[in-house]
Amino acid sequence: MTGASTPALPGARPSPNIWHHTAVYEVENRAVDPDGAIEAAMLAVASWDGRAVLDVGCGTGFHLPAFARTASSVVGVEPHGDLVALARRRTRRLPQVSVLQGTAQELPLPDASVDVAHARWAYFFGPGSEPGLAELARVVRRGGTAFVVDNDPTRSTFGSWFRRGFPDVDPAAVGRFWSTHGWTRTPVDMRWSFTSRADLEAVVRIELPGPAAEDALASHEGTEVDYAVNLWWRRY
Repeated sequence: MTGASTPALPGARPSPNIWHHTAVYEVENRAVDPDGAIEAAMLAVASWDGRAVLDVGCGTGFHLPAFARTASSVVGVEPHGDLVALARRRTRRLPQVSVLQGTAQELPLPDASVDVAHARWAYFFGPGSEPGLAELARVVRRGGTAFVVDNDPTRSTFGSWFRRGFPDVDPAAVGRFWSTHGWTRTPVDMRWSFTSRADLEAVVRIELPGPAAEDALASHEGTEVDYAVNLWWRRY
């Protein structure tokens, strides 16, 4: 799938990768973190076994079945209509999963209805995400936990690529933002692992601006990339 046929909701932050290169983003999702480092870091903070889970910016619903294996219920919220349809198709045989069209700043959920919230590379990039944080505070029950997974540009091979491609992102300012709002950082080291060089090249080209993507590919051999992320989390 390329392009967009169903409009996203007003207020959605356009995604340059999954909105326009959905099939390639699926390849990326399959390559991310084959060792489960992110999930292990989340479980060290809070389990979702038997609990109500919200995935904010769920895209095509890639992570919903994994949560559904042990959660009592899973809701994915996604602003883009085409991706909502794909997520619903992916989870149609999972009765405990529902997918709603909505934005992070106006979550279509009742107050205090969620035990664990998860957002991965979706909307939350520090300053500017305050409306989404307010919505999390509304929908997450007391005793619940929210997780945000985002890039750590200060380390790893991919971090160096990200710095080159997005020099305006200030990691120190992002860190101050999260800390000021009461979130805790857990650094996670993971990797991309692709089945072919062509897949790696396609993904790099949707994740980085043109010159930065070509520089990265010229400097790196093989099908694996070490990749650092920050797991930001907060208990309510």
